[in-house]
Amino acid sequence: MFHRLKTARTPARPLAAFLLVASGLALSACQTGPALQSIALDQAQGSAENLSSLTAAVNASPSNPEVYNVRGIAYGRSGDNDRAIKDFSTAIQLDANFYQAYANRALVLRQMNRNPEAVADYNRALQINPKYDTAYIGRGNIYRLANRNREALADFQRAIDLNTTDPRAYHNRGLLYQLDGQHRQAIEDFSTAISMDANAPEPYSGRAISYLALGNVEDAADDINRAIQLDGKRAEFWVNQGLVLEARGDKAKAFRSFSHASLLDPNYQPAKDGVSRTRSAAGS
Repeated sequence: MFHRLKTARTPARPLAAFLLVASGLALSACQTGPALQSIALDQAQGSAENLSSLTAAVNASPSNPEVYNVRGIAYGRSGDNDRAIKDFSTAIQLDANFYQAYANRALVLRQMNRNPEAVADYNRALQINPKYDTAYIGRGNIYRLANRNREALADFQRAIDLNTTDPRAYHNRGLLYQLDGQHRQAIEDFSTAISMDANAPEPYSGRAISYLALGNVEDAADDINRAIQLDGKRAEFWVNQGLVLEARGDKAKAFRSFSHASLLDPNYQPAKDGVSRTRSAAGS
């Protein structure tokens, strides 16, 4: 999530809804989904018209770091990572304590898989403001995707201890609990994430897998169906639905879910495995 305010005394607020799906989804004890780090693009904020007006603001106030930070956010939303990084770097040159700009640059670096540089920027943001929950969540997610789970858990816990209102802290901590087999704790965290943002599909999918691990197939079915209602284009959600249907003993329907996942992502191994397991039940 990009942030634009630079004063350390005022909590940073998002310029607009800019959500990271930065959470790879744990599918089961023996499966792991792809690392999802895509950005939900706000077309209006990244539009050519908006960028033009922001460039006019930069030209009118070239020594103001805030305008570079805001334009960098717009470039990031439009997918122009190089220009985004350049603007965030300029903002930092103008104000070395602009911790939000460090975190914003780290976010873009993550999208480019330049994770060591991203971690360095998150570290710098936290040196400036040790209570900046967004940086703990961003850095923790890099650690989690690198299987540095102990460090990731410490970062998510720190954000939660700071009373973060960002549901990603709870969702990502839930994924770590799930990976460790602590499914009741995972369910509690996924539920908290859902209470903070009922329209984010990832926590429903995560909670479905933990419900399934505990043998609660009906609640698992409700959750994975809700995840698919919210975003039906995610192969891992359809695989998770297939797993729930397998647990119900309905392998024919499970085959259809796995097959749909394969259509969405032909290279997704859990989908291929599910199709292989259930093909005979579908008469294929």
